[in-house]
Amino acid sequence: MFETLEPLAPDSILGVTIAYRRDTSPLKVDLGVGVYRDDSGNTPVPAAVREAERALIGAQTTKSYVGPAGNLEFNERIIALALGPLAAGLADRTSTIQTVGGCGALRLGAELVKVGRPDTVVHVSDPTWANHEPLVGSSGMRLVRYPYFDAARRAVAFDAMLSHIDKLPTASLVLLHACCHNPTGADLSPDQWQALAAVIEHRGLVPFVDLAYQGFGDNLETDAVGVRTLAARVPELLLAVSCSKNFGLYRERTGALAVISATSVARNAVATHQARLARRMYSMPPDHGAAIVASVLADASLRQHWEEEVGSMVARMKSLRALFAARLAARLPGHDFGWVSRQRGMFSLLGLPEADIARLRDEHHIYMPPDGRVNVAGISDANVDYVADAVANLLA
Repeated sequence: MFETLEPLAPDSILGVTIAYRRDTSPLKVDLGVGVYRDDSGNTPVPAAVREAERALIGAQTTKSYVGPAGNLEFNERIIALALGPLAAGLADRTSTIQTVGGCGALRLGAELVKVGRPDTVVHVSDPTWANHEPLVGSSGMRLVRYPYFDAARRAVAFDAMLSHIDKLPTASLVLLHACCHNPTGADLSPDQWQALAAVIEHRGLVPFVDLAYQGFGDNLETDAVGVRTLAARVPELLLAVSCSKNFGLYRERTGALAVISATSVARNAVATHQARLARRMYSMPPDHGAAIVASVLADASLRQHWEEEVGSMVARMKSLRALFAARLAARLPGHDFGWVSRQRGMFSLLGLPEADIARLRDEHHIYMPPDGRVNVAGISDANVDYVADAVANLLA
């Protein structure tokens, strides 16, 4: 059966993690894997999440199935968090299903689009998260990249992006990062979101928004401006939500796929296809993480505590960006590192060639993916000078 299979190369990001774990150097630094870390290098579980989990375990009387749609209270509350005041008005056109993480939402959304319109072309940003194209493309749909990042300016190439999207055929699917663009950290401004929404509406395109980092850029409301701007204007929209980062539920694989349809009749049909696709792919999702999120969002005290914790994580990442930029600038006065502070979320691209990234790994035990994406949450007061020295030596 499997005699002809050849070993595959490690995943570009997960392979970095494996190599890091094997490194025995006390100097090693992991700037690769996309998880938040505190000052001690740990990936914490928010206290509000721990409290909700303890109460949940104490009150549970069954581990029975939840059904293909998952935890219905979670579905309602997580989309209300994403869409804010718009959620109630769009409820009769919105069908939400709990998924196996944000990855499951992306794949399920792609499979749903393929059922509805098999010849759909999906347009993804250049660059984009390393797993976007495998997840969506494995559905069989064709993928095309649109311009997104101006490497020279370290900012969104918005004019080129808008020009590309304004030429797309009707019903093309446009995959968009809601905030904290991975891997660049360069986000659209509110005015740019308005301009993009106008083009998408005019061209009759369908946005597929990946909301993996709500709250990790500026705050829960600001980070949702893009998806809310689109949802207020376009008749159809797909939204993939992940609870890994802002709730710290990485291993619980908690996510959702919401589909806004043009009519309530179409919404009802979409719901049946969502359930059937989920049933055929993994039957039904795990409940634990979704039940925790629902509890946190339902309890005013827990929610306030959680929002404060998310705010603290964001403040830390912004301070790390400022610290890293300052240390690099001190070593290379002729270079501008202001872009490090201007970008949002966990990631930025250093712009180093693969040979230099290999040198960082081999000579300094500093790990990052081949594209030079760095997770700023992996930087700390203890290692920032070591990292800045190594990077500055390569850029000098």
